[in-house]
Amino acid sequence: MRSPQEPNRNGDLPTPSVRPRNQSQFHSTVSLQKNRRFNILILISRFAAFCFSLASAIFMFPNSHGGSDSDSDSLRWYHFDAFRFVAIAAAIVALYSLFEIGASVWEISRGATVFPEVVQVWFDFSHDQVFAYMLLSADSAGAALARTLRDRDTCTANNAFCVQSDISVALGFAGFMFLGFSSLLSGFRVVSFILNGSRFHM
Repeated sequence: MRSPQEPNRNGDLPTPSVRPRNQSQFHSTVSLQKNRRFNILILISRFAAFCFSLASAIFMFPNSHGGSDSDSDSLRWYHFDAFRFVAIAAAIVALYSLFEIGASVWEISRGATVFPEVVQVWFDFSHDQVFAYMLLSADSAGAALARTLRDRDTCTANNAFCVQSDISVALGFAGFMFLGFSSLLSGFRVVSFILNGSRFHM
């Protein structure tokens, strides 16, 4: 029996089988659609992180009850280190999430990253990790302080202050959850880049 690589009677080698062009185009189209859905999922999670962290900052910054600062019964958010941490961390995460929303919209609309691809994947992953940890630390400290204020009966005369602080901390935790989810997605992109040389999952 003649080997598949042996020449035929007219001296020509057999032509190797070629994948149909439409099949290759089909797989390329499916991959682009999957990546677009993945990018939209990242955009949604970053938008949610932006909304919750911004709301947390909005609830905390005007949180002041009582008379002037000289009054002994007045409460201001900036009187407490933990609440200052909550407000500043939420504001920073809101600004970062807003930038990442713009980067995601740019990538979806133009099919390219704002920074070079290798810089973008590591930038997203590292900053997601840092800001998620910062937000979690701030809200954990804020929750502990809010519990301490209630145990000391501080909230009896200033219940509105404590309620508004609790809402701000709860919104911060929600922002952390969505930022943590974004961190998982950006981590998946890092793994894809290491394995495939591209942020796209094949």
